[in-house]
Amino acid sequence: MRFEPRLLDEIRARLTLSEVVGRRVSWDRRKTQPGKGDYWACCPFHQEKSPSFHVDDRRNRYKCFGCGASGDHFTFLCETEGLSFPEAVERLAEQAGVSLPAVDPQAARREKKRAGLAEICEMAARFFQSEFAGPRGEVARTYVHKRGLTSETLAEFRFGFAPESRNALKSYLAARDVPEADMIEAGLLIRPEAGRPAYDRFRGRLMIPIQDDRGRVVAFGGRTLSPEGQPKYLNSPETPLFHKGVMLFNAHRAREPAFKSGEAVVVEGYLDAIALWQAGIRHVVASLGTAFTEDQILRLWKFAPEPVICFDGDAAGVAAAHRSIDRIFPVLKSGFSFQFCFLPDGMDPDDLIKQRGLAGFHAEVDRAQSLFNVVWDRELSVSRLDTPERKAALEKRFDDLIGSIRDERVRRRYQLDLRFKLSNLFFEQARQTRPGGKGGKNGKNDTKGADSLWSPGLARERVATSDDFGTERVILGLGLRYPHLLDRNFERFSRLPFVNELHTQLRDVLCRIVDDLETRPVADLMNGVAEPLKDIMSEMMLETIGFQEQRQAEFSALNHRFPLLKTNPPEDFVEAAFVHFLDVLELNALEAELASELAGADEHLDEQVWARIQALTQDLSRRREECSRDEADLAERARKIRSAPPVVVTAAAN
Repeated sequence: MRFEPRLLDEIRARLTLSEVVGRRVSWDRRKTQPGKGDYWACCPFHQEKSPSFHVDDRRNRYKCFGCGASGDHFTFLCETEGLSFPEAVERLAEQAGVSLPAVDPQAARREKKRAGLAEICEMAARFFQSEFAGPRGEVARTYVHKRGLTSETLAEFRFGFAPESRNALKSYLAARDVPEADMIEAGLLIRPEAGRPAYDRFRGRLMIPIQDDRGRVVAFGGRTLSPEGQPKYLNSPETPLFHKGVMLFNAHRAREPAFKSGEAVVVEGYLDAIALWQAGIRHVVASLGTAFTEDQILRLWKFAPEPVICFDGDAAGVAAAHRSIDRIFPVLKSGFSFQFCFLPDGMDPDDLIKQRGLAGFHAEVDRAQSLFNVVWDRELSVSRLDTPERKAALEKRFDDLIGSIRDERVRRRYQLDLRFKLSNLFFEQARQTRPGGKGGKNGKNDTKGADSLWSPGLARERVATSDDFGTERVILGLGLRYPHLLDRNFERFSRLPFVNELHTQLRDVLCRIVDDLETRPVADLMNGVAEPLKDIMSEMMLETIGFQEQRQAEFSALNHRFPLLKTNPPEDFVEAAFVHFLDVLELNALEAELASELAGADEHLDEQVWARIQALTQDLSRRREECSRDEADLAERARKIRSAPPVVVTAAAN
């Protein structure tokens, strides 16, 4: 349905945007100015501590300066409640007291046709339910009781049974004056070739109605109850009511619980979804056994920003996850992604719930992997990296996949993270082939060599300490772990006055990685790293590449220099700390410059030198005050982070 701009403007005029948004957020009292129609809050679309979500009642627009979400009244309802645009217009028109125009005649005819087909599907659902409860449904009742489904669940999902007959449903509907052509169009009958009579599509199957967002029955899923029956699961065909590439099973029940919890679980089959729903996981949907489509992906993001896709842990489940990745990547956008939960091999969600209960299922979901990590594992599982050509092939596969991302911001973030992860991988390979590396001679561990390589004394010889040694190491370590910090602060970082020469060289390497995103291969960059620099990189990458040696406690790796990172602090805090450390180094360089000017003034002092000294003194005083204030703010935030309840860190948090 299309709506005139004048109608939409009238709804916006009668209903302020802050009134619509205010039902889901709490306004920040310090920044909000209601008299000017200026409202600020923490973003409802992503997790944040400081309010960056802005609502402007004068322009009827909202925008988050953190994740980039923006829109108007109707967009907000669509994004937060999963409504379609017409549904959002209808909802807000009712609240605003605005009458909607009469429906277009052609649209009305189409809707009438759809309503007629939905009514036929509803009649079929009632028939299947009556058969389920009758004598012929005993085999179906036995099956569902073995699966542990309760009577409440059976009634809620309207379980039914299609008898082993070619015309049982056909006769039932014909007796109620339903034309045979409509039965076929609704997907309930099959019309064979050569003019033979149409017959029931579903026979001898446990029947589960598939409902649309309004709860109307629009299709069916049937599971065979015969060991020899094929296919095991049979869905309705495409009809004017039912489009597999758009539908999500149980969406109308899961939508509200998903919005309230901010979570959504996606499984492969509707019986798995029903088992989880019965166990208390109400924000679960199923994909009806088809590969994800773009429409389904976008719909899932209306349920939660990062739905968890639960696949069986066997080869088929992993393959299904890998197929979905290629569909997801092109439509990735800021603040929205997916997590992947691979269940223990041989188990599906129903098995897991029965054997380990709800707590066991939640424990598996808590270990879900991020989309990035699943992609990384997928590509490395089929890669050999023993030659430059094979390394280049791996990079190309990643480049092709990431290049399909339409959102420029997300694409660049993936490029950055990938290049740094590849640089860590290639660096570790090179380290293992060096004398004393983990590979040693003939691929065996060389303990003596490792002791020499990881000796703190050797590190101190190669990297002389200075007053800025710790701060420089923290800045470089944060850059390695959080590449987007380098990207956002590239100009300052590239000019940063490091005291230590090896730190300066590492800064230049990192800048080349960031600056040559789409040109120079990562393997080439890592091959050009000098041996002394590799030692300093070894320390910095201890935690990045996953080393767990006991020497990690002796060596000053990033978490030991910046212990708060162990608490998984918010990303905006890490960035604020990174910027503060940049300020500290620049301030120290400014102090050194002033000291040099003062020393020179003892021998030669003129008006120009004096003016430069005064300017440096004033700038230094201002920067010291700002740095001190920022340090106090960070210390207070750090105190609150330490006192907050511990956060469970999963693979998806990487």
